[in-house]
Amino acid sequence: MVYLVGSIILSSFLTLSFKVLERLKISSFQSIVFNYWTCVITGSMMNGAFPITAGEMADNPWMKWALLMGLMLISLFNIIAYTARNIGVAVASVANKLSMVIPFVFSLLLYNERASALQLAGILVALIAVVFTCYPSGKPGTIKHQNLALIMLVPAILFIGSGLLDTMIKYVEQRYLDAQNSNQYLVSAFSYAALIGTSVLVLQLFRKKMIMDRRAIVAGVIIGVPNYFSIWCLIKVLKQNQGSSSLIIPLNNMSVVLFSAVAAFLLFGERLSLLNWTGIALAILAISLIAFAL
Repeated sequence: MVYLVGSIILSSFLTLSFKVLERLKISSFQSIVFNYWTCVITGSMMNGAFPITAGEMADNPWMKWALLMGLMLISLFNIIAYTARNIGVAVASVANKLSMVIPFVFSLLLYNERASALQLAGILVALIAVVFTCYPSGKPGTIKHQNLALIMLVPAILFIGSGLLDTMIKYVEQRYLDAQNSNQYLVSAFSYAALIGTSVLVLQLFRKKMIMDRRAIVAGVIIGVPNYFSIWCLIKVLKQNQGSSSLIIPLNNMSVVLFSAVAAFLLFGERLSLLNWTGIALAILAISLIAFAL
């Protein structure tokens, strides 16, 4: 349970940090790029050295998955930031957290995991709770939008991408990873994310489409350490609870929703409507149902 709690708290910190970046007007893209370099350094320090050689990068069967994960990590992080900034934070939260349906279904189909009626009830309540908790508490019509197709497409990409990322982490963890190489995989994925992001950043700076924000380096470090350990903890808890990913991932996601909502209320004074508080109450109920079945 320690690793699960760690994943919940650290994942919630990441969501809250984007609120701080927005208020301080720090480039989220540049912060995300430096965040992944921080993840690489953190993982290497955990390992005692950079955990993989050039030869191993070519030979390991999971390397292609690390490359794909790196691409998905930096893409989804930026899509979350774009959605929150241009469509709405609530839309970004709903699309991201509802994605837990995808790994849940895949766990039942691919790994022959079974779900009881109690667990299915918890998942259903969880989905309702996410929508209620993240539903905008402001006046209707305040979300800015220019193109209806874009409004529908971006959250859909975030929903599918986040769900597939969680599913892929479980697949790779079960098929390829063990206690010896899990850190290698994580650092490799973060390295690819950092290299992809840096390439885009250098190109944007060279074309003068972006101005370097030195504050983003500090922000990247502050975000990067928790980011690394949030995924590290998730892999640890999945490894400790073999055959229960259909329960662990929803429990993790719902707890992040609950923790983030309460922290945002306490730290940023975000006002929650009666519907939002109803969602939080349902989240507690959903977590109880899912946890009872573990």
